[in-house]
Amino acid sequence: MGNSNKLGLWILTALVVGNMVGSGIFMLPRSLAEAASPAGVVLAWLLTGAGVLMIALVFGNLAIRKPNLTGGPQIYAKELFKPDSQASILSGFMSSWGYWLGNLAGNVAIITTFASYLSTFFPILTSNAKWFTIGSFTMKVGNGLTFIICTVLLWGTHFIILRGMENAGKLNFAATAAKVIGFFLFIVIGLFAFEKSNMLPILAQRKDEAGHVLGLMSQVNGAAIATLWAFIGVESAMVFASRAKKQIDVQRATILGLVIALVIYMGISTLVMGMLDQKALIHSDKPLIDAIQAVLGPIGGKLLAGLGLISLIGSTIGWVMLSAEVPYQAAKQGMFLPVFLKESKKGLPSFSLIVTNALGQLFIFSTVSKSISQAFDFVIVIATLSYLVPYLISSVYQVKLVVTGETYKNTRSRIVDGIIGLLSTIYSVWVIVAGTADMKTFTFGVMMLASGILFYSPMLKHRRKVKREKQKKALSA
Repeated sequence: MGNSNKLGLWILTALVVGNMVGSGIFMLPRSLAEAASPAGVVLAWLLTGAGVLMIALVFGNLAIRKPNLTGGPQIYAKELFKPDSQASILSGFMSSWGYWLGNLAGNVAIITTFASYLSTFFPILTSNAKWFTIGSFTMKVGNGLTFIICTVLLWGTHFIILRGMENAGKLNFAATAAKVIGFFLFIVIGLFAFEKSNMLPILAQRKDEAGHVLGLMSQVNGAAIATLWAFIGVESAMVFASRAKKQIDVQRATILGLVIALVIYMGISTLVMGMLDQKALIHSDKPLIDAIQAVLGPIGGKLLAGLGLISLIGSTIGWVMLSAEVPYQAAKQGMFLPVFLKESKKGLPSFSLIVTNALGQLFIFSTVSKSISQAFDFVIVIATLSYLVPYLISSVYQVKLVVTGETYKNTRSRIVDGIIGLLSTIYSVWVIVAGTADMKTFTFGVMMLASGILFYSPMLKHRRKVKREKQKKALSA
């Protein structure tokens, strides 16, 4: 692999921060206000922050203890069972499949948010005027233009990455630096504009789709999926471990990136609740812009929208890079279709990049018939649940290493890692249970994961063929 595709500490950290602080920072304040009262939102953030910290510590630890296992948290699934057993191969494949699909949905959440913030400059993107009609389907002007813009951003990013991963990483770093500075300025402004009355009543009622009143813990459960979405991407440095200049940088970037993102998320989401009243926040498609406009007027809104566009371009680059890397690295471990091993002349996963973006394009069709906020809410639930399975697997794998003593010589570190692994496992199970309480979401998630069975057999046949060829070579040697 050429040096142009090796990533240092700051680029890895920028990938972590850039991938975490993406669409969530712009849209989550509205989703959270709809799911829970201010008290429920704050409690959900605290629980999620603590839970994700445990997960991040697991990732950092595994990256150092198992440097040969690269490509993301889903890789550890096969290590839970006897090597080359049916259980090992199936779990590795299905985990990689689910994680990849989660990335695809995540890409769409970011790209649709980009279109939402672009509408600040071009209001026509929200137009409900009829564009054309085919049979019973009517295309609205806003939906049609949003689809076109999302498509251009997706494939424009595709060609940027094909020119070299390090250059794409530098663009992501520049965009991430700009948004971190901008968001800290937002926090400073928000501190002066904060109105405590906007957060009252702090234990306001929330109802589910059936109209039932939700208690505080039910609200926290509902907000848990949304708050976790904010931290999806904490494993970004780990996915690129094989491309890191130093393995220790993977652990450092993961922890550093999480701390930066946590400060930004908690600061901004809390302040937005104090800058807009709860009703306005729930009905906002651009909560951060609406909040800053309430303080600085239209100019402030446009400045923040500009910052948002820069931020989201960087996040799109980071997520498309990560999404293409996942099946490529899984294929290298024998856990995915071998065709995904195809590389460009620059050592980039070219086939994986094409297929990933082509499937992402299918997800973008959700913008044709839904509003931006509806499309966002739909994909973050599906994507988050897809990520939770590999997160849980990583946590269980760390517990397995602790129990067996593999890679451990120090008893104290073994006990500490065991506690971290258990807490991470408990947190992952809690969010999975909370997120799948809705049968519709659970059914869709299971169907999406089960779709991987269609491609499992071809992958298995290839593994057997490779194994036979190795055996023949060994006999003839």
